[in-house]
Amino acid sequence: MDLELIVFWLLSFITLGSALSVVFLTNIVHSALALIMTFLGVAGIYLTLQADFIAAVQVLVYAGAVSILIVFGIMLITRGSGNMQETNLFGKYKYTAAIVVTFLFGVIVYFLIQTPWSIATGTLPENTVSGIAHLLLSDYVIAFELAAILLTVSMIGAIVIAKEVKNFK
Repeated sequence: MDLELIVFWLLSFITLGSALSVVFLTNIVHSALALIMTFLGVAGIYLTLQADFIAAVQVLVYAGAVSILIVFGIMLITRGSGNMQETNLFGKYKYTAAIVVTFLFGVIVYFLIQTPWSIATGTLPENTVSGIAHLLLSDYVIAFELAAILLTVSMIGAIVIAKEVKNFK
């Protein structure tokens, strides 16, 4: 078997296992750590597909920034010992959520089957990161900086809101 195929399947099992851990672990901190592992597994899959820029964005944005925001949120709003039953106020709706998720999964599968997929046969560029970096830091620098400011403001707002909720209890 090809080494790339083995690495792909290994990363797929790691990603799926950690994604299932996010859903089924009872400690919310352990779920957040499993979510970070899921994001890193997806980044590894992107690397096997030679999408180096998307893999870097996956690690920086999702495994880094989003996961840190989630951990901060957990630290600020966790009640009791950190069990999901004490922290998750909407845990009693798990059967309703399962029905909604099953329905949405069916809709996604329907559209995946109906979509005419075409495979590009052209050659892949050797290095995609430098071209994208040049565009982000020249033509789209204003949008790039505004997105950074928006993320910073939303993080501060989430911390302020969560801190007020914790002080209220």
